[in-house]
Amino acid sequence: MPPTAEQKILRVTAMIPRGTVTTYGRVAELAGYFGAARQVGWVLRRQDPATTTIPWHRVVNATGAISMSIGRNGSDWIQRELLLEEGIPVDRSGRLPLRTYLWTPDPLQIFQALTGGQ
Repeated sequence: MPPTAEQKILRVTAMIPRGTVTTYGRVAELAGYFGAARQVGWVLRRQDPATTTIPWHRVVNATGAISMSIGRNGSDWIQRELLLEEGIPVDRSGRLPLRTYLWTPDPLQIFQALTGGQ
């Protein structure tokens, strides 16, 4: 049975290395869902910051910022702290130098993660 969209999004997100970030749109594209950045956001929002092993905090918006919102119930501030702990400078408004820390994945590695190496 092929992986669901959610599983693909989580597989791609799980590959983001410590000390790097990518955007919601890029995760969507790599998972095969070009233009579905909001869907990525919804999938990652469902991750419990206290228990997940998925590095959801390494995904930011296209402007290179944490999507700060009251609706995030504090996970935006948790995201900021986690990125700071990894050495990524994030200012108080949630902005970071995206180009400096942008993850550039190996396409073959992504393909293998999404297809099980087939």
